Amino acid sequence: MRFNLTPLPALRDNYIWLLANERAAVVVDPGEPSPVLRALANRRLALAAILITHHHQDHMGGAAHLAATYGCPVYGPARESIATVDRPLHAGQFAEIPALQASFRVLDIPGHTAGHIAYHGHNIVFCGDTLFSAGCGRLFEGTAAQMNQSLGKLAALPDATSVCCGHEYTVANLRFAQVVEPQNREIRKYAEQAAERRRQNLPTLPSDLARERLVNPFLRCREPAVIAAAAKHAGHAPRDEIEVFAVIRSWKNTFT
Repeated sequence: MRFNLTPLPALRDNYIWLLANERAAVVVDPGEPSPVLRALANRRLALAAILITHHHQDHMGGAAHLAATYGCPVYGPARESIATVDRPLHAGQFAEIPALQASFRVLDIPGHTAGHIAYHGHNIVFCGDTLFSAGCGRLFEGTAAQMNQSLGKLAALPDATSVCCGHEYTVANLRFAQVVEPQNREIRKYAEQAAERRRQNLPTLPSDLARERLVNPFLRCREPAVIAAAAKHAGHAPRDEIEVFAVIRSWKNTFT
């Protein structure tokens, strides 16, 4: 890889992703400016671009200040109204970052919000609040069918793809995953590893898609164990994969 990837903790449990070479950087979903400003100053980097996945304030609240400070372009979803975005992107288009010799293809992944996008390239996917490690985002503006399809797009990426999502939710997500699939050894093993990293105040991210396919219940809606857990929780057999997803997403909403 020609650049380094760093999650910058922000707000309560957000990550701002910093992608940098020896001279320049890109940041993804800057919910506030201060962690980015500190990182750029400490590493003596110029900010070449800002990438935004969706319109929620905790993912774009720092973009205006950073763009004004560094005079850099702001890429974001064309189907959402974000005042700071001056490079709106549709699915299949690319965010080109010449300073890093990097290029990221846009994926349309609605569900959490109506126009949510992801950026995929260089064995990395910046997926905002759609796919989390061992979980997925809430359905604020989309349907279960949309979110299930969006997760399918992400799950179809190569095994080695680094999953760079917007929040440190892994430990809590794995508690739920263990209830859905109590016999899943991969979930149990990952839960131990994630808990140890958090005890050391280290990020659990990025994950990768090979792991997520083994532990993430929202990517496993065709698995007999997940179907059985959804049926037990709902009190009836789900009609199809979308209903399995809808049942476990609703279940997760109230899980403590």
